[in-house]
Amino acid sequence: MTWAQSVLYWTGFPIGAPVNTLLSRIPQLLTHIKWKSDYLKKPISKDGLEYTWKKMIQLERVVLTFNPYGGKMAEIPASAKPFPHRAGNICKIQYAVDWKEDGVEAANHYVNLTRMLYGYMTPYVSKSPREAFLNYRDLDLGINHNGHNSYAEGAVYGIKYFKANYNRLVQTKTKVDPDNFFRNEQSIPTLPSSEM
Repeated sequence: MTWAQSVLYWTGFPIGAPVNTLLSRIPQLLTHIKWKSDYLKKPISKDGLEYTWKKMIQLERVVLTFNPYGGKMAEIPASAKPFPHRAGNICKIQYAVDWKEDGVEAANHYVNLTRMLYGYMTPYVSKSPREAFLNYRDLDLGINHNGHNSYAEGAVYGIKYFKANYNRLVQTKTKVDPDNFFRNEQSIPTLPSSEM
């Protein structure tokens, strides 16, 4: 299967659909999704796993995925690259729910399911900070309004995504993009010119 064929598969097109189907701007079916993430530093006890499974059965729709870490990745120092989640992590945990219903009420219901499972997992996952995976952008962790509190607002989610690398990334962003042109609600902020 080529990469383009895998895109067809993961977006719900039937197997064998021609690749040029991707040129269609009309989605087959709109699917909404909410992701959250955590990092596991210590094994979850059998009782903890049983508790988690019971809560998942109650929530019905939320998926829990464990992505194992270790190996070569654990040999790279956390400060070597912006991505710091290396040695000391057993796995990354992904919480996900998807739904096809439209509207705010449906969105609130399904997003809340993910938040509930995330809350149930609090005793078992990383702490101080409770770490997160950047690629599952989670606006529940905080957003940046890019005002005079930009650095402090960014630190709320930035420390969870980047740990000790956050300050270094802010310094770099301030040098490369001092006007903070390239930004989104969870981008690395810049420092005010008085702090450069």
